[in-house]
Amino acid sequence: MITREIRLAAQIAGAPALDHFTVATTEVDGEVLVRTDQIGLAATYLELMRADCTIPVPAWQPGRRVGVAAVGTVVRSDSPELAVGDLVTSMTGWSEYSAGPAARYTRLDPGADPGHHLGQGPTAYYGMADVAGVGEGDVVFVSGAAGGVGSLAGQIARCLGAARVIGSAGSPAKVDYLVNELGYDAAFDYHDGSAADRLRELAPEGISVFFDVVGGEQYQAALQVARPGARFALCGSLSSQLGDAAERFPEPDRAAARARGVELLPFSCHHTPDQVAAWWEHFGTWLGEGRFVYPQTVVKGGIEDVPQAFLSLLQGSYRGNVSVRLS
Repeated sequence: MITREIRLAAQIAGAPALDHFTVATTEVDGEVLVRTDQIGLAATYLELMRADCTIPVPAWQPGRRVGVAAVGTVVRSDSPELAVGDLVTSMTGWSEYSAGPAARYTRLDPGADPGHHLGQGPTAYYGMADVAGVGEGDVVFVSGAAGGVGSLAGQIARCLGAARVIGSAGSPAKVDYLVNELGYDAAFDYHDGSAADRLRELAPEGISVFFDVVGGEQYQAALQVARPGARFALCGSLSSQLGDAAERFPEPDRAAARARGVELLPFSCHHTPDQVAAWWEHFGTWLGEGRFVYPQTVVKGGIEDVPQAFLSLLQGSYRGNVSVRLS
């Protein structure tokens, strides 16, 4: 089967651009042939495209297919495990078709929402429930709260019993989205004055948990407003994505954190099967109880449109978890 796929044309050193990607044709063959229906996107992919990748997995190499999560439909099968027409999820990346052994694919319920299987729920749940240990009475601040991880993390905090959840976002429309659709108690536009001043206004008694995907000024603001004993779950630093590894992931001010009695808890976005299972168990319960909204943006286009959708995600053009539905 001849298919088109997106390959990395060159590893990224500074700002990502379309010329870092190329569309290529290739032949795929195997026990099972799957048509890709929907492709997941995440900001963490950018780090995997860098030569000085800091994530403890091999960086993506030029000339190789990029991407991770995908949902598709089986169109040919020589395996008793999968039948033609089955909806499956895999880690086969940005391609129109994929093929391989049946074990590479996981069958989904026929009525499953593909977007639910392409999002960043395990990261949000593990960071909020296990790393930060959110519970009754916590006052939680989530940076980048309208993005794929943050839009889930704030809702998870509420479901775990947090007394108040505050989020930051990059526009008034996203602030309204957080409060009116996702159930945040309060939110602010980080472009609108001092983040520390806004936090003091919205959390006058201080915050006890900070879930950070942005870093930079918002990390410093959270540190100023943190209660003694506050837990900081550090997931990323989107505010400093350019430059070398030290600039992209600056070392947090541990001395200032110790002085305020703040516990710094960095964690990885790669998860064990138990962590993934914990997310699905709680997500299914909360969704069934009507306590949870799954925020997502589905972009429609061809395989050639996936790189632009990825760049738009990095520029903050979308809300929630982002995927591309191939047409």
